[in-house]
Amino acid sequence: MRAYLVDILAVAFFILEWSVYAVTLEHTKYGRDSLSARMHAYREVWIRRMLDRQARMVDMQIMASLQNGTAFFASTSLLAIGGALALLRSTRDALAVLSELPIDLSPTPALWEIKCVGLTLIFVYAFFKFAWAYRLFNYVAILLGAMPPAEARDTPEAEAHVIRTTRLFEAAGRHFNRGQRAFFFALGYLGWFVSPWVLFVTTALVVIVTWRRQFASNAWRAMGK
Repeated sequence: MRAYLVDILAVAFFILEWSVYAVTLEHTKYGRDSLSARMHAYREVWIRRMLDRQARMVDMQIMASLQNGTAFFASTSLLAIGGALALLRSTRDALAVLSELPIDLSPTPALWEIKCVGLTLIFVYAFFKFAWAYRLFNYVAILLGAMPPAEARDTPEAEAHVIRTTRLFEAAGRHFNRGQRAFFFALGYLGWFVSPWVLFVTTALVVIVTWRRQFASNAWRAMGK
Protein backbone atom coordinates (compact mmCIF):
# COMPACT_ATOMS: atom_id res chain seq x y z
CA MET A 1 0.00 0.00 0.00
CA ARG A 2 2.84 2.40 0.83
CA ALA A 3 4.30 1.88 -2.64
CA TYR A 4 1.10 3.20 -4.19
CA LEU A 5 0.48 6.01 -1.68
CA VAL A 6 1.26 8.78 -4.18
CA ASP A 7 -1.03 7.16 -6.77
CA ILE A 8 -3.85 6.93 -4.23
CA LEU A 9 -3.40 10.58 -3.22
CA ALA A 10 -3.30 11.68 -6.87
CA VAL A 11 -6.52 9.85 -7.71
CA ALA A 12 -8.18 11.18 -4.55
CA PHE A 13 -7.13 14.70 -5.56
CA PHE A 14 -8.56 14.12 -9.05
CA ILE A 15 -11.92 12.93 -7.70
CA LEU A 16 -12.06 15.71 -5.11
CA GLU A 17 -11.33 18.45 -7.65
CA TRP A 18 -13.92 17.13 -10.09
CA SER A 19 -16.55 16.84 -7.36
CA VAL A 20 -15.88 20.25 -5.82
CA TYR A 21 -15.87 21.93 -9.22
CA ALA A 22 -19.15 20.27 -10.24
CA VAL A 23 -20.88 21.10 -6.94
CA THR A 24 -19.64 24.69 -7.00
CA LEU A 25 -20.81 25.17 -10.57
CA GLU A 26 -24.26 23.64 -10.15
CA HIS A 27 -25.27 24.06 -6.51
CA THR A 28 -23.80 27.29 -5.16
CA LYS A 29 -24.54 30.98 -5.44
CA TYR A 30 -21.13 31.48 -7.03
CA GLY A 31 -21.98 28.99 -9.76
CA ARG A 32 -25.18 30.85 -10.62
CA ASP A 33 -23.00 33.50 -12.28
CA SER A 34 -21.24 31.03 -14.58
CA LEU A 35 -21.46 31.08 -18.37
CA SER A 36 -23.66 27.99 -18.31
CA ALA A 37 -26.04 29.60 -15.79
CA ARG A 38 -26.27 32.75 -17.88
CA MET A 39 -27.12 30.65 -20.92
CA HIS A 40 -29.82 28.83 -18.95
CA ALA A 41 -31.64 32.14 -18.58
CA TYR A 42 -31.73 32.55 -22.34
CA ARG A 43 -33.42 29.20 -22.77
CA GLU A 44 -36.53 30.65 -21.18
CA VAL A 45 -36.18 33.81 -23.28
CA TRP A 46 -36.08 31.65 -26.39
CA ILE A 47 -39.16 29.65 -25.42
CA ARG A 48 -41.16 32.77 -24.56
CA ARG A 49 -40.27 34.48 -27.82
CA MET A 50 -41.07 31.32 -29.73
CA LEU A 51 -44.54 31.41 -28.19
CA ASP A 52 -45.09 34.80 -29.84
CA ARG A 53 -44.23 33.51 -33.31
CA GLN A 54 -46.55 31.83 -35.73
CA ALA A 55 -43.76 30.37 -37.91
CA ARG A 56 -41.45 28.14 -35.87
CA MET A 57 -39.41 26.34 -38.49
CA VAL A 58 -36.20 28.14 -37.48
CA ASP A 59 -36.71 27.11 -33.85
CA MET A 60 -37.03 23.46 -34.85
CA GLN A 61 -33.89 23.71 -36.99
CA ILE A 62 -31.94 25.08 -34.02
CA MET A 63 -33.32 22.26 -31.89
CA ALA A 64 -32.20 19.71 -34.48
CA SER A 65 -28.66 21.14 -34.43
CA LEU A 66 -28.55 20.76 -30.64
CA GLN A 67 -29.68 17.14 -30.96
CA ASN A 68 -27.09 16.41 -33.65
CA GLY A 69 -24.29 17.87 -31.55
CA THR A 70 -25.31 15.76 -28.57
CA ALA A 71 -25.51 12.63 -30.72
CA PHE A 72 -21.98 13.33 -31.98
CA PHE A 73 -20.59 13.48 -28.46
CA ALA A 74 -22.48 10.32 -27.47
CA SER A 75 -21.00 8.39 -30.41
CA THR A 76 -17.56 9.83 -29.65
CA SER A 77 -17.90 8.53 -26.09
CA LEU A 78 -18.45 5.03 -27.44
CA LEU A 79 -15.30 5.31 -29.56
CA ALA A 80 -13.38 6.51 -26.51
CA ILE A 81 -14.66 3.55 -24.50
CA GLY A 82 -13.43 1.23 -27.24
CA GLY A 83 -10.02 2.90 -27.20
CA ALA A 84 -9.75 2.59 -23.41
CA LEU A 85 -10.70 -1.09 -23.57
CA ALA A 86 -8.10 -1.61 -26.30
CA LEU A 87 -5.49 -0.16 -23.93
CA LEU A 88 -6.68 -2.55 -21.26
CA ARG A 89 -6.23 -5.53 -23.59
CA SER A 90 -2.79 -4.33 -24.70
CA THR A 91 -1.21 -4.11 -21.27
CA ARG A 92 1.85 -6.16 -22.16
CA ASP A 93 2.54 -4.22 -25.37
CA ALA A 94 2.05 -0.86 -23.67
CA LEU A 95 4.40 -1.72 -20.82
CA ALA A 96 6.98 -2.94 -23.33
CA VAL A 97 6.88 0.43 -25.10
CA LEU A 98 7.16 2.34 -21.83
CA SER A 99 10.12 0.24 -20.76
CA GLU A 100 12.07 1.45 -23.79
CA LEU A 101 11.82 5.10 -22.78
CA PRO A 102 14.89 6.85 -21.30
CA ILE A 103 12.94 7.45 -18.08
CA ASP A 104 11.40 4.45 -16.39
CA LEU A 105 7.64 5.08 -16.42
CA SER A 106 6.54 1.47 -16.40
CA PRO A 107 3.89 0.74 -13.75
CA THR A 108 3.02 -2.76 -12.68
CA PRO A 109 0.58 -4.60 -14.97
CA ALA A 110 -2.10 -4.44 -12.27
CA LEU A 111 -1.71 -0.67 -11.86
CA TRP A 112 -1.81 -0.15 -15.62
CA GLU A 113 -5.06 -2.09 -15.83
CA ILE A 114 -6.54 -0.06 -12.96
CA LYS A 115 -5.67 3.12 -14.84
CA CYS A 116 -7.37 1.79 -18.00
CA VAL A 117 -10.46 0.75 -16.07
CA GLY A 118 -10.68 4.23 -14.52
CA LEU A 119 -10.43 5.87 -17.94
CA THR A 120 -13.11 3.55 -19.27
CA LEU A 121 -15.45 4.44 -16.40
CA ILE A 122 -15.03 8.15 -17.09
CA PHE A 123 -16.05 7.68 -20.72
CA VAL A 124 -18.93 5.41 -19.71
CA TYR A 125 -20.17 8.18 -17.43
CA ALA A 126 -19.83 10.67 -20.28
CA PHE A 127 -21.77 8.40 -22.63
CA PHE A 128 -24.67 8.06 -20.20
CA LYS A 129 -24.78 11.83 -19.73
CA PHE A 130 -24.74 12.55 -23.46
CA ALA A 131 -27.25 9.78 -24.21
CA TRP A 132 -29.65 11.09 -21.58
CA ALA A 133 -29.17 14.66 -22.77
CA TYR A 134 -30.01 13.51 -26.29
CA ARG A 135 -33.17 11.86 -25.03
CA LEU A 136 -34.13 15.02 -23.13
CA PHE A 137 -33.53 17.15 -26.22
CA ASN A 138 -35.93 14.82 -28.05
CA TYR A 139 -38.51 15.47 -25.37
CA VAL A 140 -37.93 19.21 -25.68
CA ALA A 141 -38.48 18.96 -29.43
CA ILE A 142 -41.83 17.27 -28.75
CA LEU A 143 -42.80 20.04 -26.33
CA LEU A 144 -41.80 22.66 -28.89
CA GLY A 145 -44.04 20.95 -31.38
CA ALA A 146 -46.86 21.02 -28.83
CA MET A 147 -46.35 24.73 -28.13
CA PRO A 148 -49.71 26.57 -27.98
CA PRO A 149 -50.46 28.92 -30.89
CA ALA A 150 -49.42 32.56 -30.66
CA GLU A 151 -52.95 33.78 -30.13
CA ALA A 152 -53.14 31.70 -26.93
CA ARG A 153 -49.89 33.04 -25.46
CA ASP A 154 -51.60 34.89 -22.60
CA THR A 155 -53.45 31.84 -21.28
CA PRO A 156 -52.47 29.94 -18.10
CA GLU A 157 -51.97 26.81 -20.21
CA ALA A 158 -49.39 28.59 -22.38
CA GLU A 159 -47.52 29.87 -19.32
CA ALA A 160 -47.44 26.38 -17.80
CA HIS A 161 -46.17 24.95 -21.07
CA VAL A 162 -43.37 27.52 -21.26
CA ILE A 163 -42.25 26.72 -17.71
CA ARG A 164 -42.44 22.98 -18.34
CA THR A 165 -40.44 23.23 -21.56
CA THR A 166 -37.83 25.52 -20.01
CA ARG A 167 -37.22 23.19 -17.07
CA LEU A 168 -36.78 20.19 -19.35
CA PHE A 169 -34.54 22.25 -21.61
CA GLU A 170 -32.37 23.24 -18.65
CA ALA A 171 -32.10 19.60 -17.55
CA ALA A 172 -30.94 18.59 -21.03
CA GLY A 173 -28.31 21.32 -21.05
CA ARG A 174 -27.16 20.39 -17.55
CA HIS A 175 -26.56 16.74 -18.49
CA PHE A 176 -24.81 17.77 -21.70
CA ASN A 177 -22.49 20.02 -19.67
CA ARG A 178 -21.72 17.14 -17.31
CA GLY A 179 -20.77 14.95 -20.24
CA GLN A 180 -18.45 17.60 -21.62
CA ARG A 181 -16.95 18.09 -18.17
CA ALA A 182 -16.17 14.36 -18.07
CA PHE A 183 -14.32 14.73 -21.38
CA PHE A 184 -12.25 17.59 -19.99
CA PHE A 185 -11.34 15.69 -16.84
CA ALA A 186 -10.54 12.59 -18.89
CA LEU A 187 -7.78 14.63 -20.52
CA GLY A 188 -6.45 15.44 -17.06
CA TYR A 189 -6.73 11.80 -16.04
CA LEU A 190 -4.36 10.85 -18.87
CA GLY A 191 -1.58 12.41 -16.82
CA TRP A 192 -1.75 9.43 -14.48
CA PHE A 193 -0.50 7.20 -17.30
CA VAL A 194 2.76 9.14 -17.10
CA SER A 195 3.05 9.63 -13.34
CA PRO A 196 0.87 10.37 -10.30
CA TRP A 197 2.76 13.65 -9.97
CA VAL A 198 1.75 14.55 -13.50
CA LEU A 199 -1.87 13.73 -12.58
CA PHE A 200 -1.74 16.39 -9.85
CA VAL A 201 -0.60 18.94 -12.43
CA THR A 202 -2.98 17.97 -15.24
CA THR A 203 -5.96 17.89 -12.88
CA ALA A 204 -5.15 21.38 -11.63
CA LEU A 205 -4.74 22.61 -15.22
CA VAL A 206 -8.12 21.20 -16.24
CA VAL A 207 -9.81 22.93 -13.29
CA ILE A 208 -8.10 26.23 -14.10
CA VAL A 209 -8.98 26.08 -17.80
CA THR A 210 -12.60 25.06 -17.26
CA TRP A 211 -13.05 27.62 -14.46
CA ARG A 212 -11.68 30.37 -16.69
CA ARG A 213 -14.09 29.45 -19.48
CA GLN A 214 -17.03 29.58 -17.09
CA PHE A 215 -16.12 32.70 -15.11
CA ALA A 216 -13.43 34.74 -16.88
CA SER A 217 -13.64 34.09 -20.62
CA ASN A 218 -14.61 36.52 -23.37
CA ALA A 219 -17.85 34.57 -23.80
CA TRP A 220 -18.69 35.01 -20.08
CA ARG A 221 -18.06 38.75 -20.29
CA ALA A 222 -20.13 39.02 -23.46
CA MET A 223 -23.07 37.30 -21.79
CA GLY A 224 -22.84 39.72 -18.86
CA LYS A 225 -23.62 42.74 -20.98
